[in-house]
Amino acid sequence: MIRVLIIDDDKMICFALKTIIENEEDMEVVGLGHNFDDAINLYTEHQPDICLFDIQIGKKTGLDALKKLKECNNNVRALFLTTFLDKSYIDQALKLGSCGYLLKDEFESICPSIRAVSAGQNVFGNKVIDNISKNSQSYNNKNNSKLDLQEKLNQREIDILKSVADGLNNKEISSKLFLSEGTVRNYISSMLVKLDLRDRTQLAIFYLKNI
Repeated sequence: MIRVLIIDDDKMICFALKTIIENEEDMEVVGLGHNFDDAINLYTEHQPDICLFDIQIGKKTGLDALKKLKECNNNVRALFLTTFLDKSYIDQALKLGSCGYLLKDEFESICPSIRAVSAGQNVFGNKVIDNISKNSQSYNNKNNSKLDLQEKLNQREIDILKSVADGLNNKEISSKLFLSEGTVRNYISSMLVKLDLRDRTQLAIFYLKNI
């Protein structure tokens, strides 16, 4: 059973999401909250498998809540569900180690996305990926066609790229692939140059667009 915590400042949306999620046989909602304090307190109390956060949750944001939770437990799995298709929010979510970012009008994707995150995958709505890709064009000269990863990268680089897209940090990647952290850093730097990309966020999006 996948245990889900929902944090949204709109109580009606909270209850609607609870109804949608609990219609699934493999999921249960362990808590509903509406602000930053609720997010911290309910996570501490229930230790859910997945946190489903809105961006705007009162005076502070879901991003603030995830940052705070990550300080205590780096294994927190958060999936953002929001109306904001804002690149700065998406970038912050990725940098904080969010497992996904969806728009609320993609409601049919909510339960499949929760399952994917529970299985260790990262998920992003189609509009989110398209938005980041459009905003990334000013930082690289790639055309809109998909690139063949095998032509651009060797298998070790692809393994590391996938790990970056999965939200792993350098230490976690080094442990997973039996490499030193320095070697992982060197591979990532090399890939940024090869692919003409700016940072880990763009590497993750590149992987998601080209798998």
